[in-house]
Amino acid sequence: MEVLSFLADGLLLSLQPLNLMLILAGVTVGLFIGAMPGLGSVNGVAILLPITFLVPPGSAIIFLAAIYYGAMYGGAISSVTLGIPGASTAVATTFDGRPMALNGKASLALVTAALASFVGGTVANVLFTLFAPLLASVALSFGPPEIFALMLLAFATFVGLGGDDIPKTIFSICFGLVLAAVGFDTISGEPRLVLFEISGFLRGIGFIVLAIGVYGIGEMLWTLEQTRGEVTTTNPKMTIKGLVSDTKEAARKGWRGTMIGSFLGFFVGVLPAAGATPGSLMSYGVAKMLSKNPKAYGTGIPDGVAAPEAANNSASTGAMLPMLTLGIPGSPTTAILLGGMVIWGLTPGPRLFANESEFVWGLIGSFYVSNVAALFINLAFIPLFVWMLRMPFTILAPLIFVLSIIGGFAAARSMHDLWMIVIFGIGAFFLRKFDYPLAPAVLAIVLGPIAESTMRQSLLLSSGDPMIFLNRPIAGPITVIAIILILLPALKLLRRKKAVATA
Repeated sequence: MEVLSFLADGLLLSLQPLNLMLILAGVTVGLFIGAMPGLGSVNGVAILLPITFLVPPGSAIIFLAAIYYGAMYGGAISSVTLGIPGASTAVATTFDGRPMALNGKASLALVTAALASFVGGTVANVLFTLFAPLLASVALSFGPPEIFALMLLAFATFVGLGGDDIPKTIFSICFGLVLAAVGFDTISGEPRLVLFEISGFLRGIGFIVLAIGVYGIGEMLWTLEQTRGEVTTTNPKMTIKGLVSDTKEAARKGWRGTMIGSFLGFFVGVLPAAGATPGSLMSYGVAKMLSKNPKAYGTGIPDGVAAPEAANNSASTGAMLPMLTLGIPGSPTTAILLGGMVIWGLTPGPRLFANESEFVWGLIGSFYVSNVAALFINLAFIPLFVWMLRMPFTILAPLIFVLSIIGGFAAARSMHDLWMIVIFGIGAFFLRKFDYPLAPAVLAIVLGPIAESTMRQSLLLSSGDPMIFLNRPIAGPITVIAIILILLPALKLLRRKKAVATA
């Protein structure tokens, strides 16, 4: 009952006129920041951090958290309408969201994303409120071996994303891991894979560069090649009756992915340095793996949109937990929020709940209000986003190209990155023509750096003994499950070949 009393006080504090205005402004700004390729919550919060010095610290973090919430919702918009993930957290939404838009179901995809995000955020808020101290202690037990085992499990869940062609899928994953290794070695600091000693490669290959090249330029070239220059357009319909109908269909067809994403995303988000990206990717893979019809994933189904969208919103709330209770940021965005708290004179950690209870519970109360505000603001803007798809592709293609170039340049202000976007776009076009799956490569470059650093840290801890991944109580079971999942497609392939040989 004491928790409910604190939560009620926090809700009242977040509903004060100044805080409510900041929540509405933050969610709206965050929605468009998340929808813009190349921006995302990290850049949005960093850019707007100086503005928060005009208001009290409690109101400041409420505003920044609202931007974080809005950006998580907004990431689905460009994924669905343009096929370009605004940030790494939205890449899995592209797999089914974009095909739904091309099939004239953009409204259903956006409504599904909004509802799944709302449910994911609500589940995470309730878990955060009830189990914060317990979950913080669980997060502390996750060291490098456990994080690597979790990344291995994430790889295992998307091994099947390339369909039945296992060799091409493995090639795609390995290619992504090679790209992830470009730049400085995380342990020794030595440069690696710096092609022709071009200095731009020393920074590594950023996810935004790869995602915009593959899903922006590559998808544009593929669509133009398929249509042969004909004037094409999707014909989405958007009415109040249609919105109600889409809401019912989204709830009916997306509930399984929503539940998987809500709980799995929160758990992964709680882990220090994991964040929403692995959570959304794992949720998509697990939802596909548990589905009765896994081959439907990637063709445009609500469950494929619901799982990653519920996960990235749930994980964004979960990432706040280690920041507040342990002083450890759970994601890049919460690292910026942590810096803001230190500047405001607040010390994140175990004593924060006792020493600054009004601040903490005001923030937790704002999570609930921001979640509701984000749902209604997102639904209100869906007609605008759907209207964009009525443009002929001959007009939309140059717009995608311009947005891709602007988004790619805005991230690092580097001409090297722009050339890489064009090269990746052309490369993705040809890989798609030869039926190589692109999703595993993109996901590998996202998770590769985390997996490599935690694996090498674990081996340093064990003096090179790989049994550290099997003999620890948490890492062991996760590693075994991951190995089984990795071997399953190969076993199925062997069984199929054996059946054909005996027939």
